[in-house]
Amino acid sequence: MARPQTKDELIVAANTQFDKLKELLESIPSAKREANFPPAFADCRPEAHWQRDKTCKDIIVHLYEWQRLWLNWVSANLDGEKRPFLPDPYTWKNYAGMNEEFTAKHRNTSYDEALELLSSSHDDILARVQTFSNEELFTKKQFSFTGTTSLGSYAVSATSSHYEWAIKKIRQYKKFL
Repeated sequence: MARPQTKDELIVAANTQFDKLKELLESIPSAKREANFPPAFADCRPEAHWQRDKTCKDIIVHLYEWQRLWLNWVSANLDGEKRPFLPDPYTWKNYAGMNEEFTAKHRNTSYDEALELLSSSHDDILARVQTFSNEELFTKKQFSFTGTTSLGSYAVSATSSHYEWAIKKIRQYKKFL
């Protein structure tokens, strides 16, 4: 799927990928969907997220927390509070620790609760996206807080692109089963 360049494309892509993610999750037997990944699965790739995410729930809460980052970042900056996308002390060079914190924060969150949280944040992002024009979303440097990129690019990253990452990982888990 091509990267969205308009508000309508962003909304369609986000909804399409979100629906694919939910369908994929539902295609996995619930016992396997809620179980820990086998150690051999976690060891199949070198990227840190393969060791970090131990269950489908971990992937879901990861998506949810990144969507909350986007929502909080947009709200704060539009309300006049200059805030970077990543909270202190994190930067784009060291945010792996933040991802670990997200996993730990949701240790006691159930799979069903995680899916409800993600569904809610998905709806919240799309509702917020609706409040912007195409120009506001996809003009680079439209808002000072987005730096050299566009607000829409961040929204795509927090929705459809992130869903695609999750889909690929969960598909691999399903094949592994």
